[in-house]
Amino acid sequence: MITYALIFAIACFALGLVLNLWRVVKGPNVSDRILALDTMVINAIALLILLGIWLGSAIFFEVSMLFALVGFVSTVSYCRFLLRGDVIE
Repeated sequence: MITYALIFAIACFALGLVLNLWRVVKGPNVSDRILALDTMVINAIALLILLGIWLGSAIFFEVSMLFALVGFVSTVSYCRFLLRGDVIE
């Protein structure tokens, strides 16, 4: 039963990832693209965790934590670049 739930969850998050990719390409302005990239990071983290559950490996949880850290830093730095024109003052 857990296998069917994992397959359904992976399919839902993969669909969300594809729809976010569409928003990155067709976003009306830059702020929509930044939000779509941040949401893509969240969906990718969810897919990594689901894959870790499916395979029974703990390494995917550590990789997802590193991916979350990189995603957060990249989102903040990109927003600072758009607001101020530079990342490092």
